[in-house]
Amino acid sequence: MAVAEEKTSPETSEKSWHGIVLQTLKRNDVRLVPYVPDRVLTPLIKNLHADPFFTTFATAREEEAVGIVSGAWMGGMRSAVLMQTSGFATLANVLASLAIPYQIPLIMFVSERGTLGEFNYGQSLVCRTMRPVLDSLAMEHHTITRLDELEFIADRSIKQAVTTQAPVALILSPLLTGGKAFDK
Repeated sequence: MAVAEEKTSPETSEKSWHGIVLQTLKRNDVRLVPYVPDRVLTPLIKNLHADPFFTTFATAREEEAVGIVSGAWMGGMRSAVLMQTSGFATLANVLASLAIPYQIPLIMFVSERGTLGEFNYGQSLVCRTMRPVLDSLAMEHHTITRLDELEFIADRSIKQAVTTQAPVALILSPLLTGGKAFDK
C-alpha cells in the first residue's frame, strides 16, 4: 500500500507527510484550502475536510483555485492551493499576470507526477517543464523529498511567502508521498 493511501489515526497523522502539512498550515493560520482533486493528496484533503479550522473545497481548475486564494488574501485571509503536477501546466498566465505582479503570497502544494515510473507521457512532459517555468517567473520553489525536511521547509516557505508577499510552490516528491500507485 502506498504511503499516500495509508490509514491514519490521530497518533500517526502528525508523523505522516499529510499530518505535518495540516499542522503547519494551522500553525501559520492558513484557513482556506481550495484544491483540484488528486489521488496522492487525498489523505491531506480528507483530513482538512475533517478539521473545522479549515474551509476546504474542490475547484474545477487550478486557475480557479488561484483566483480564490488571491481574493481571500485581498480580503485578509491566508490560503493555500493543492494540485498535482499536470494542473500546474495551466498556471503560467495566472501566475505571471495576477499572483506575482500583485504580490499575492500564493502557497501551492503540488503533488509531483511524471517521474519515478510514470506511465503517462503528458505527466512526464509537464514535470520536466514545471521547474524551468517557475525559474523563468523568478518564483520560489522547493522540492520536498524527505519527511524530516518537510515541516521546516513548509513552515519557513509559508512565513517567507506571507512576509515578502510572493508566491511559493512546494513540490511534494513521490519519495515523500509514495506517489500514485500504478496498476498493471
